[in-house]
Amino acid sequence: MPSAFPPCPDCQSPYTYQDLEKLLCPECGHEWQLDDVEHAEHEPVVRDSNGNQLNDGDYVTLIKNLKVKGTSSVAKIGTKVKINRLVDGDHNIDCKIEGIGQMMLKSEFVKRA
Repeated sequence: MPSAFPPCPDCQSPYTYQDLEKLLCPECGHEWQLDDVEHAEHEPVVRDSNGNQLNDGDYVTLIKNLKVKGTSSVAKIGTKVKINRLVDGDHNIDCKIEGIGQMMLKSEFVKRA
């Protein structure tokens, strides 16, 4: 049964519980302060493939060739991209890639440049 506490900010598990002053996630092991939840609700926390936190305006590099859906184009490994904004969801990086155009990327396929 899901708990009355907010879901885990890392994995979104509804099974969080409180231990003294901290909230814990039994699925991913993440620990956080209850005060941190208010901050996390306003801004999505997005991390790259190495675990570095990304922010709007950061530059990232693709770590994998990515096929562009609906075209025959490929975003090549090593392409440097500027993040326009970070959003919630599966594809959480809104950016523009030179020669391809506006795209949404998954943060697991980039690293901070």
